[in-house]
Amino acid sequence: MLFRETVLTPILAIKKRYIPLLLIYFAYGASGFTAIAESFWIKKSLDLSAEALIALSVWLTVPWTIKMIFGQMVDSITIFGSNRKIYVYIGAFLIATGMLMMIGLTSNCPFLKSHAAGNVYIFASVIMVIGFVMQDVVADTMSTEVVDRSQSKEDIEHELAMVQILGRLSLGIAVLIVSGLGGWLANIYSYSTIYTIALIIPFLSIIGVTLIKLNHTPASPLNKPIFLGGIIFAIATVLMGYNEVPYSQEIVFIISFGVVLAMLHYLIKDLDNDTKRHIQMAMLIIFVYRAMPNVGPALQWWEIDILGFNEAFFGTLSQIGATIALIGMWISSKYIVRQSIGKVLIILTILGFFLSLPTLGMYYGLHTKLGLDAHTVALVDTAVSSPFSYISGVLMLTLVAIYAPEGKKGTWFALMASLMNIALSASGLFTKYLNQWFVVTREIKANNIVTVSANYDNLGILLWVVIIAGTLIPLLVIWKFDPQKESR
Repeated sequence: MLFRETVLTPILAIKKRYIPLLLIYFAYGASGFTAIAESFWIKKSLDLSAEALIALSVWLTVPWTIKMIFGQMVDSITIFGSNRKIYVYIGAFLIATGMLMMIGLTSNCPFLKSHAAGNVYIFASVIMVIGFVMQDVVADTMSTEVVDRSQSKEDIEHELAMVQILGRLSLGIAVLIVSGLGGWLANIYSYSTIYTIALIIPFLSIIGVTLIKLNHTPASPLNKPIFLGGIIFAIATVLMGYNEVPYSQEIVFIISFGVVLAMLHYLIKDLDNDTKRHIQMAMLIIFVYRAMPNVGPALQWWEIDILGFNEAFFGTLSQIGATIALIGMWISSKYIVRQSIGKVLIILTILGFFLSLPTLGMYYGLHTKLGLDAHTVALVDTAVSSPFSYISGVLMLTLVAIYAPEGKKGTWFALMASLMNIALSASGLFTKYLNQWFVVTREIKANNIVTVSANYDNLGILLWVVIIAGTLIPLLVIWKFDPQKESR
């Protein structure tokens, strides 16, 4: 019975109608297969400066930032009689085109060799990202449409949660499969061979929508303010990213936050007041939970300098974290879908507090007093804590799915994804401010002369502030504004 409720729950929950979106998520998770080969090829073959690569990173974030444009397309623009399947095909075509260009670049194709390799690489990277974003918007939209709406309200919410869990599991399984495999094969085969193998990725994403009939969803009218606003938003983001404007991070955050809130307000303006209030409460919980600050790089500097953690050990921590997170999500899926989201988030927040204490204890030398090795403490702490951020991410997506307005689900998911990304920007800004107030420095040398001395005296207070703020603020907000609490 226990085996069935833990290990078998996700497998038994899979329905035929889920397969298209699960394959799309799997394909996106598998996109990291070429990452190691790409990094080594850039280092060996491209003469792009650091500034040029940073500029490229700006371009590559723009498609994710303007997901509302693609959401509007999926909701409102029908091509060849389809507003779901066709966009998966278009996305797959863009991904495959970018990979074919990379095959040509990495194999010194005469035609592509006549062009600037850096420009071709940038173009290939951008169109592949656009392809993945387009498919991601379709999968997000379908995650609400595959749910059986003839059930009770409680069962609908449970199924919405399970679909989100299955989507994250599909993505996580793909990441685990390719993370080591891509590097191992890149050490054996040529980079062009790696990209040739990777052509299976866009093929995977179209299998489901080709073989399984999707429910027909009528297109809703194009929301021109949101569509045009998204384009203006993209232009503003790119301009701010390329120009060294004072307080540029803060300006981009304020503009982004204002634009997305305005669009969300416009999107739900026709709903009844009670529904709008519940949606606004859900948005507040999602934003606050993701906007909490972290310690920043100072903690890792201290772990390297004082605890003696090296690159290999951090790699081990990362691999353990990814594996345990996937297992934790898998075996806890039945519990998650049967509980109030607010209740689970409160439990996760409290657990997060206690799981932060081992690191805090190591800063004060508690592990030494107890005769424990720091590496062992870090390994155990990572193994225990890794599932919880994964689970909280699924709960955020479940809240988004529960309150998705009819006829506007693609735009809704895209805007909420933008809001969650903006919350992460807020987290980064808060982290930056805390590091300005509680300065921690690592040793920096120039010509074997120490120009900046290591000073970790403020790390303790920084840890305390982050832990307390990250516990109390979400608890208060979730307890006060949980929209599901009022509906029970």
